[in-house]
Amino acid sequence: MKPRYHSTKRIPIPKQEGLTGAEPGGPPGRAYLVVLYGADLGKRVPLGEEPFFIGRSSECDLTLDQETISRRHTKISATAAGHEVEDLGSTNGTLVNDEPISRRGLENGDRIAIGRSILKYLTGDDVEAKYHEEIYRLMMTDALTGTYNRRFFNEACEAEVLRAKRYKRPLSLLMFDIDHFKRVNDQYGHIVGDSVLRQLAKLVKPKLRAGDIYARVGGEEFAILVPEVDLIGTRVVAEKLRAVVESAVFVVESATFGATISVGCATLAQDGTSEDLYRRADELLYAAKQGGRNRVVG
Repeated sequence: MKPRYHSTKRIPIPKQEGLTGAEPGGPPGRAYLVVLYGADLGKRVPLGEEPFFIGRSSECDLTLDQETISRRHTKISATAAGHEVEDLGSTNGTLVNDEPISRRGLENGDRIAIGRSILKYLTGDDVEAKYHEEIYRLMMTDALTGTYNRRFFNEACEAEVLRAKRYKRPLSLLMFDIDHFKRVNDQYGHIVGDSVLRQLAKLVKPKLRAGDIYARVGGEEFAILVPEVDLIGTRVVAEKLRAVVESAVFVVESATFGATISVGCATLAQDGTSEDLYRRADELLYAAKQGGRNRVVG
């Protein structure tokens, strides 16, 4: 990650979307589904008066080729108020804003989960502007968890390193991932694993400061840039997060899960680079894994 920023100003941090909230409703008008997560990321599909079918079958209006999706999984129908979504007795169900549904009306900004795909319902007179805003957001965020994505994290890390050196202020990074997460995917499937990741992200986010940069940088691996905090302070933050996750209960349908995380903490050296900071935190995360997991090393 070669530094590309020359400004000493803090990188603008857009507000991260909540994981389940919908945007304010708009007046009835044109409506789209936008693919936020899964194949065809960013694809826009118009909705009209005719019933719209989603499923694994090539005969559906939107084909999602996943084993966890039924041949005719979900139907979206026009109503006097806009549109409603209906699960067609699928094996794995349809979720709206993380809640299982049989049938319900859609509001602008609702997120529809079908298998491992996430679609967003956009409607209103300014639907075109909303679509372009959504595409911009997709460039910066991980749609599954609502955190920033690896691309945004890399750019933010470079900018924060330059700023920390210029003003001689500390910059720390903690990295964590879920212990034995592969077991969850192998035993219960990726849909359950995705739900655990979403719940974990939602659990951790309120514990951070507004200026901290929280990103999903791998499958179950997350990174948090902590500006102006030294290593001692970062260890305190990491231990709080570890304890919060350990005490939490993750619920997916009728199943409940416990989870733990391993955390590596590092602080930028005076002559260090963004690559050095990331590499050191990653090494310490690995050390936490090797040391028995469910621990903080740094």
